[in-house]
Amino acid sequence: MRLDELPLNQPARIAHIGWESFEAGAARRLRALGFDEGLTIEALHRGGLVARDPIACRIGRMTVAIRRIHAALIDVSPL
Repeated sequence: MRLDELPLNQPARIAHIGWESFEAGAARRLRALGFDEGLTIEALHRGGLVARDPIACRIGRMTVAIRRIHAALIDVSPL
C-alpha cells in the first residue's frame, strides 16, 4: 500500500521509498526530516477537498506535511 492510500490515523511501517523517482531536493529534504525504511508513520490529515494535498504525517514525534506525489512513492505496511 502507498502512503497516499493509507487510511487516516492508522500507523504503518515504511516498507520502501522510491528515492530514484524523487527530485534531488525533495529526496534530500525528506531524508533530513528522518524518512527512512523501517520507521513508523501515520497519516493524520489530507488537505483540500479536491486534490487532497498536502498530507500531514506523523513520523516519530514530528508532524510533517508532504506532497501527495511524494507520498505515492512511499510504500507502507499497516501495523
